[in-house]
Amino acid sequence: MPLAVDCTADLIRCKILDTSGNMRSHELVLSYGLALVRFVNLITERKQKIVNIPLRRLAKEMNIPIWIVDLRHDLTHGKLPQLVACRKGCDVVLEWLRRTYWSRQLGNSLARECEEEQNEEMETAATETEVDSDSEEAQNPQPPGYQKHKELHEKVRELLVSYKNQQFGVLQELQSLRKARKAWCNSSSEVEWILAQIKDLLQESREVVAEALLDDGSLIPTVEQLEILNIKCEENNQLLDFKIPQTFYYFWQPLLKGLQSRNFTQTLLEKMFADLKQCSESSELRPQYLINWVAEILTTNTKAKARRKMRCPSQSQISEGKLFHHRVSLQWIKLIDECLEAPCWATPHLLQRILSDMEPPLPSVAQENLLYLSSIYTQEGGSLSSPGSSSDSSWQPIYTTESLQWKARQESQTKGHRVERRETVLGGVGEEEDNGEEEAEEEEMEAEPTPFEELLHVDNMMVIAEKRAALHGSIWQISADGVQWKDFPLGKLPGQTDDPDSLLVDSYSMMSMLDQPVTRGDGRNSPSTNNPEFNGAVMEGLLWTQNDLHRIKSGLQLF
Repeated sequence: MPLAVDCTADLIRCKILDTSGNMRSHELVLSYGLALVRFVNLITERKQKIVNIPLRRLAKEMNIPIWIVDLRHDLTHGKLPQLVACRKGCDVVLEWLRRTYWSRQLGNSLARECEEEQNEEMETAATETEVDSDSEEAQNPQPPGYQKHKELHEKVRELLVSYKNQQFGVLQELQSLRKARKAWCNSSSEVEWILAQIKDLLQESREVVAEALLDDGSLIPTVEQLEILNIKCEENNQLLDFKIPQTFYYFWQPLLKGLQSRNFTQTLLEKMFADLKQCSESSELRPQYLINWVAEILTTNTKAKARRKMRCPSQSQISEGKLFHHRVSLQWIKLIDECLEAPCWATPHLLQRILSDMEPPLPSVAQENLLYLSSIYTQEGGSLSSPGSSSDSSWQPIYTTESLQWKARQESQTKGHRVERRETVLGGVGEEEDNGEEEAEEEEMEAEPTPFEELLHVDNMMVIAEKRAALHGSIWQISADGVQWKDFPLGKLPGQTDDPDSLLVDSYSMMSMLDQPVTRGDGRNSPSTNNPEFNGAVMEGLLWTQNDLHRIKSGLQLF
C-alpha cells in the first residue's frame, strides 16, 4: 500500500477517535504522536542516502513545515506536546497529503486547481514573511553579516549531525564498543566526504566551525549520547583527572585530526576559553568537557613535539588513536591571556600545560610568578609546583598571617645558615681560636629580630592590647603563658596526659537538687500551684502533677 495512504489512514483514525469523545487527552496525544512520527519517518525515509541527511533539510525540500519535524522530535525525545499542537499538526499533515498525493489521483483539473491554490498561499505567506521580517528588522536591527553567519552555522551543524549519525551507525552495526573504536580510527569514505565539506566551510569562517563544534551534542555531549556510548559515572569521574572518556575521545578523533591546523586549533582553543568564561556551575558537563578538551589538545600537541624530535618513525609506528600526528605552533601569549581571563579551579593546571609547551619558553621567574598568582587567585596552589623546580618548601602560597610569619622565619634561618657557611670558609687557621666568638655572634644574629619580625611583634602586641581592653571587668583574661593553643585539641590542656584517669578529681561532694540555691526571678523556678493556668492544665489531663515533679526533683543529685 502506498505510504501516503497508510499515513492518511492513521491520521483519519486519530481524528475519528478524537471526535468520539471516548478517549482521554493523554491517550489522544499518544495516538496523534504515533501517527505524526510515522508520517515524518516514512515520508522522509525514501529521500535518505548513504550519508544520513538531517530531517529538517529533507522537510524543507519536500515543503513540509519545519515545526512538524520539531513536533516529531518532541514526541520522540522530549516532553510530550499539548493536545492542541497535535491536532494542528494532524490538520497540516492531512492538508499536505491532500495536495501532494490525493489531488493528483483525482484528475489533472483538480490537481491544477490545487497547485494554483498552493501557489497563491505560498505567495501570500512569502509576502507576510517579508512584512514580518521587515518589521522585526526595524525593531531589532541585526548586525551586518548576521544572516550569513546564521546560514553558515546551520550548514556546519547539519554536517556534524551527519557525522554523528555515521559514527552511531558504525556502533549499531558492530554492536561492540571495542570494535567500533577501531572502525572509527579508520575513517570511512562517508566520514572523509563530511570532513571535506567542513574544510570547505572552514575557509569561509573558522570561528563559525569552532562555535558549531562546541554546541551541546557535539564536543560537549548530552546525557542521551553518554548513555548510547555506555559512558557511566565512573568514566565521567575521569574528567577530574583532565581526561576525556576513551569512547567519546575515539568518537571525535577522526574529525579533530582532519581539521588540525595552526589557525583552526588556535581558534578552537580561544573559543573554548571564551565559553569556559561564561560557565558558572562546575558540576555541569559543559565546563568539565571544555577544560578536558583544552588539556587534551595541549597535551597531544606536546607529545607530537616529542615524537618529532625522535628519528622519523614510519606511519605504522604512529598510533592511529592519537588526536594529532604533528605539532602546530600556536600564539602562546594570546592563549595565556585567554586562560587567565577565564579563571576556574583548573586554571593553574591549564596554564602549566601552556607554559610547558610554549616555544620559546618564558623566563623561569615569569613562569613561577604566573603560576603563583593563578594558584592564589583560584585557591588551588597546594597541589602545584613551579614548572622549573621540584617541590620547593619555600614556594608556598601565602594566604594567612601565619603563613607570612612562617616564611619570615624561614628566610631568617636561611640567612643565618649562609652567614655561618661564609664564616666557616673564611675562618682559616684561626678557626679554633675564634670558635667561641663565632658562636656568640651567631646567637646574637639568631636572637636579633629582623625588621619584618619586629613589625609582626608590634602588630601582635596591639591585638593583645585591644583584647585586654575588651575583656576589662570580665572574669576572663588574656593568657600570658605563650602557649600554642593550635597544637592542643579542644578540651585538652597543656601538660595533660592521655590517661582518662587524670580527669578524675580527688575530692567532691554531692548536693540535693532541692538544696540548690535559687534566686528570685530565676527562669528555672517552677510555676506556682496557685497559678490558674497551671491548675487548668492539670484538670485537662496533664499526666505529671506538681507533686510528681517534686518527687523526681528530690531524687536528683548534683555532682
